[in-house]
Amino acid sequence: MTNEQIMADAQTLWDYHQLDHELRPTDIAIGLGSHDIGVAEHAADLYHRGLFPLIVFTGANAPTTVDIFPRGEATHFTERAIELGVPLKAILQEAEAKNTGENFTLVRSLLDRQGLRPKSATLISRPYQQRRAYATVRKLWPELGVSCSSRPQSLECYIESIGDSHKVLNMLVGDTQRIWKYADAGFAIAQPIDCGTLQAYEHLVSHGFTKRLLP
Repeated sequence: MTNEQIMADAQTLWDYHQLDHELRPTDIAIGLGSHDIGVAEHAADLYHRGLFPLIVFTGANAPTTVDIFPRGEATHFTERAIELGVPLKAILQEAEAKNTGENFTLVRSLLDRQGLRPKSATLISRPYQQRRAYATVRKLWPELGVSCSSRPQSLECYIESIGDSHKVLNMLVGDTQRIWKYADAGFAIAQPIDCGTLQAYEHLVSHGFTKRLLP
C-alpha cells in the first residue's frame, strides 16, 4: 500500500467525520478538550464573530494530551482564548472530564449550578471528532439544539499543524471505530456509515494504524 493510497483512505475518514453544519447563533459554545489547540483558536474566532456570548471549555487530560497540556486541556484552551481577546467573563471551565460523555454531562452540571439553561450550543472540536461529538450529545442531552464546527482546514494542513502524521492517522482510525463501538455500548446514538468509509478504515487497520483502537 503506497503512501498515496494511505492518504486517500485517511481523506475518506476525514470527510466522513465532517458534518458541514451551518453556523448559526447559539446560546453557548462547548469547546471539547483534545490535543488540538485549534479548538480554542476556532472558538475565539467564532466568539468574535458574535455567534455566542459564552464559551465552556471542557477537559482534564488524556494520554495524548498530558505532555502538551500538563495543567489540563480546559485550562490551556482558556488561556489561549484569552490571548486571542476573549474576555475571562465570557469563559467557563470544566476541568474534570476524561471522555466525550463526561464532557457533556459535566458541562451540563456546571451550567445547572450557574443557573444557566441553554437551548442551543455550538460544539467545537478537532475536525475528526465532529460526528462522535454529535452522536454523543444527541444521546446524553437530546433537547439541546447543536451545530458542530471545527477550524476549516484540509487534512494535509491539519497534519502539518499537529506535526505527526502517524498520530493523526491513528486518531482518525480510532475515532471511526468509536462511532459504532460507543453506539453499541449505549454511549451515543447510531450513525450511518457507508461501505467506502468502512473499506478505508479496514485498509488503514490492516496497515498498522491500530494504536487508538478499542479492544
